[in-house]
Amino acid sequence: MMSRNNFFNAASHITIRVSGKFFQGHLAYLDELIHSAADCRLWPVLNLAQLDELDGAAVSYLIEGENRDFNIEVCPGFVRERMNEERARAA
Repeated sequence: MMSRNNFFNAASHITIRVSGKFFQGHLAYLDELIHSAADCRLWPVLNLAQLDELDGAAVSYLIEGENRDFNIEVCPGFVRERMNEERARAA
């Protein structure tokens, strides 16, 4: 299956900044933003630089969508660590 990334020109992207707390209740809104970008033929890139806290649902969302529905441009170490731990646990 070809990822959406292959359909978009690298120059045609939009950055979505996620900051503060990122929990399950925020996923529907972020998903809407990501799909709206794709509808406009823009590749979504998440900037998580100002992210302070996230829950397990948000971690799973990032894992499942990274490089498939969006790229992650800036990711704090604690977020990447949680993503890696969850991937290892799932394997």
